[in-house]
Amino acid sequence: MQTLLTPASIAGAAYLVAALLFILSLAGLSRHESAKAGVGYGIAGMTIALVATVWAVVVDAWGSASLTIGAILLVVAVLVGGSIGLWRARVVAMTGMPELIALLHSFVGLAAVLVGWNGALEPNSLTGALRDIHHAEVFIGVFIGAVTFTGSIVAFLKLSARMKSAPLMLPGKNVLNLGALVLFVVLTVWYVMNPVLWLLILVTLLALLLGWHLVASIGGGDMPVVISMLNSYSGWAAAAAGFLLNNDLLIVTGALVGSSGAYLSYIMCKAMNRSFLSVIAGGFGIAAPSSSGDAEEGEIHEVDPESAAALLLNASSVVITPGYGMAVAQAQYPVAELTAKLRERGVRVRFGIHPVAGRLPGHMNVLLAEAKVPYDIVEEMDEINDDLAATDVVLVIGANDTVNPAASEDPGSPIAGMPVLRVWEAENVIVFKRSMAAGYAGVQNPLFFRDNAQMLFGDAKQRVEDILRAL
Repeated sequence: MQTLLTPASIAGAAYLVAALLFILSLAGLSRHESAKAGVGYGIAGMTIALVATVWAVVVDAWGSASLTIGAILLVVAVLVGGSIGLWRARVVAMTGMPELIALLHSFVGLAAVLVGWNGALEPNSLTGALRDIHHAEVFIGVFIGAVTFTGSIVAFLKLSARMKSAPLMLPGKNVLNLGALVLFVVLTVWYVMNPVLWLLILVTLLALLLGWHLVASIGGGDMPVVISMLNSYSGWAAAAAGFLLNNDLLIVTGALVGSSGAYLSYIMCKAMNRSFLSVIAGGFGIAAPSSSGDAEEGEIHEVDPESAAALLLNASSVVITPGYGMAVAQAQYPVAELTAKLRERGVRVRFGIHPVAGRLPGHMNVLLAEAKVPYDIVEEMDEINDDLAATDVVLVIGANDTVNPAASEDPGSPIAGMPVLRVWEAENVIVFKRSMAAGYAGVQNPLFFRDNAQMLFGDAKQRVEDILRAL
């Protein structure tokens, strides 16, 4: 009986419990009401997995000088990494969350590359089919990890405005992407037959360049899909590392993350009328946009907070469509207070959330939940779009591309064909904006010049607070 309770078997049992908790976490995160519990399940699962791994390594290393050094290094790495993670989680603002997540994805990709290289360099006694499978695992794992690494770095640079969000349009970019994939297949077969080091070096460089090019070729308007896609890539990279390390937990969790990220990307692409294959292939088949973000000719109508308050008091129905600008201004709390006051006065208030509002899937939902906005008045674009024509006032707070009429009216626009919130159909539209600058996709918004649209310039948080005082 005692021989069955080895460190490896106990760790394996802990991994099984952790995997079940991760599944419960995904299930909980699917709904607002259970999201907090879902996060708790995920934290519990990761804690169990981490403690079990460290414990198993320390117990195995007991009494062996060389193994003890490795165990000490592992514990130090966990403490250092955990401390950095806790620090970043405490100081990051919600506006910085998308780029932080992109950066974390790059770490997963880099880890997969390092695990793959270790698997290639570490001597083993495998023969026949098992040896060929091992070589394929190494090669594929390195490729997926390297694509994830550089793709995530580019996403981080774009989301943090360190790199232009406009898509990179190299001549023959589609041929470059397809050629890289074909070359990868050829190199994989070659490496399985003859595992020489220079082939592994070549595929690593190829994957690093491909990851950079894939994401650089995707425009700012599609970046929320890219984040979801990279999440999927990081999952598959973790699964590949799990095969190399013979770690069932990494395989299970990697597959969970990979498949759920891919499905989320697919759902978002459908909501945006984008081709799923086009986005994951780096904008394959998407031509360079013919229109630009140059200033639109027209007359704008400004409004002050007092006049905006009067419009809201006389309205029977109000829809608020938030965007990234609300997150930047941290205006969710006064917006929640404004919502509560209007509802107390009998005004029907709802929120219209575009699938890619913000720069991260669910970005706006998290902000509104943080400010205690009731879940039942937060509706998705498809649920609320048909009601906008019968709405008295729409407040566009920090949104731009997701309410842009050019998506449906200008075939040459970079966001042409993307479903948007048809706020211009409402009786009155008040746009909260700092300036007349174009949105993240670099496209000017003709909504600003519509007769029923009024601009309320300034910091969104301050302007909402001004309206609250006027009420």
